[in-house]
Amino acid sequence: MIELEGLTKRYGEKVAVNDLTCTVRPGIVTGFLGPNGAGKSTTMRMMLGLDRPSAGDVRIDGQHYDRLKDPLKCIGALLDAKAMHGGRSAFNHLLCLAQSNGIPRSRVHEVLDTVGLTAVAKKKAKGFSLGMGQRLGIAGALLGDPRILMFDEPVNGLDPEGIHWIRNLMKSLAAQGRTVFVSSHLMSEMALTADHLVVIGQGRLLADTSMADFIAQNSRSYVRVRTPQRERLLDVLHGAGITVVETGNGTLEVDGGKPERIGELAAQHQVVLHELSPQRASLEEAFMQLTAESVEYHAHTDAPPEQRWGDDWTRS
Repeated sequence: MIELEGLTKRYGEKVAVNDLTCTVRPGIVTGFLGPNGAGKSTTMRMMLGLDRPSAGDVRIDGQHYDRLKDPLKCIGALLDAKAMHGGRSAFNHLLCLAQSNGIPRSRVHEVLDTVGLTAVAKKKAKGFSLGMGQRLGIAGALLGDPRILMFDEPVNGLDPEGIHWIRNLMKSLAAQGRTVFVSSHLMSEMALTADHLVVIGQGRLLADTSMADFIAQNSRSYVRVRTPQRERLLDVLHGAGITVVETGNGTLEVDGGKPERIGELAAQHQVVLHELSPQRASLEEAFMQLTAESVEYHAHTDAPPEQRWGDDWTRS
């Protein structure tokens, strides 16, 4: 378990993380979301003792990171897949980590096999592709068989097979009762992986809730209905006190109504339905809605270049 209490980090007048309090619990995959510049990387660095908080506290299973004996056996992390000696082979990179934490040599072979790098174990890391480097970083996180795992952009550089693999790996680790904390900008992937979300914006906590509740609280859900008997169905639904939004082409959007109830009303009044489907916003839509006021960097594409970049934008 990871516990943050009033965690704050200032760089001069800049507040990167502002009074952040939350608990990352075992047994589930917790997604860590926020716009660029929200303070996610700084928060994760403070969890690992790489940055010192200006105020507040962070504990790993009840202890500060610098008090952990053999920390790789407690928490494994992937923050930067390039953080390795390029002149070392994949095997020797992991062996150095293992020896520094009292981990047996045999475990190096195990994690190389787990991440699919056994065939290139003796190759130097500097020749690895982005995806191979990512797998090596994940192997390092798994090396100590830790109770807690942290991943920052774990699917970066992976092919579709690799993305599917890391998604299932994180789910299986959580199912074993481990704490899994993952940060990613890929909303579609996070929607398939995370059970719980911690969302921050401009260093502040915006949400700490389940995936389902997050989407429900930050988006509109409705039932889409298509019928060639639009006027008749409108009368039926209005008579039942159901709110309807007309969108044209015979399509209606029903707020606050269950599809079963709408279907029963249509059947009772002999209204033909061509579609009856519940609609729920995506994680991306809900995230954009919640963080709209917290985005630090905005791109504007509707103005001509000379207005966006100045009158001398064409000069070299």
